[in-house]
Amino acid sequence: MNTSFFADRRVLFATATFCCLLWGSAYPAIKAGYALFDIAANDVPGKLVFAGYRFLFAGWVLLAFALCTGRGAAMRLDARGWGQVTLLGLTQTLLQYIFFYVGLAYTTGVKGSIMNATGTFFSVLLAHVIYHNDRLSHAKVWGCVIGFAGVMVVNFTPDLLDFHFTLLGEGFVVIAAFVLSAASIFGKRVSQRMDSVVMTGYQLSIGGAALLAAGFAFGGTLEGFTPGAVLLLGYMVLLSSAAFTLWSLLLRVNRVSTVAAFNFLVPIFGAVLSAIFLDEAILEWKNLLALALVCGGIWLVTREPVAAPKT
Repeated sequence: MNTSFFADRRVLFATATFCCLLWGSAYPAIKAGYALFDIAANDVPGKLVFAGYRFLFAGWVLLAFALCTGRGAAMRLDARGWGQVTLLGLTQTLLQYIFFYVGLAYTTGVKGSIMNATGTFFSVLLAHVIYHNDRLSHAKVWGCVIGFAGVMVVNFTPDLLDFHFTLLGEGFVVIAAFVLSAASIFGKRVSQRMDSVVMTGYQLSIGGAALLAAGFAFGGTLEGFTPGAVLLLGYMVLLSSAAFTLWSLLLRVNRVSTVAAFNFLVPIFGAVLSAIFLDEAILEWKNLLALALVCGGIWLVTREPVAAPKT
């Protein structure tokens, strides 16, 4: 695969926006999944099982795709490769989602969404430390601040006036954001010597299996496999396999900070799509203002040349 294709500015913008649209659509899809599978709001083990099936099947889809497209040789990993994809799966998928779901159980959805957006800050800061060609600049700092302000605007409710912060709630969501940021940068390094589709397929499979094991170990179950529930789970499997693979390709050939800035779009798309499926007003002032702020933040971060040498 000619990965340099994903370094083109127009391709970067289109692909990153598409990935964020897919992840944003997971917001209403997950809510619908909880209802269809009868998973209670505080049933963290059940949520881990649900996520485990989603990522395990997504990994299998990608590995099957790799076989069908002649990547059989790339799927044969050495000991180092197996160690890397295992570490990636246990951090980016298992550890991150455990912290995220436990955190959400002890905070509000609004605060969780905002705290989760801190991942972009972590990505930009870690990239500054690790990559000599991805240093912080005034434009990047202001872009992150403006984008984060957009996330706060779209999630604005009276709950935000309550500045109560707990380690088990908001703290765990922030830890989840940091783990995801660090794992994504590690995945960028791994993708330099491994096919991105194969890497993503293995890490999702390993992480999904680990989530299933953790969920079952703590008493989680998943029942109610109706045709509608299976179709919804199938959609979530496909969106995960597509979004994670495309995101890995973008990270492979672009600066981390450039790609990470688009993450601010995820809660915007999530809010809009949730409004559509819940039959709520979309054209509220806060949604339009949030979109303007996020787009402005992305423009500030990405106005420098986007391609980055492989490291």
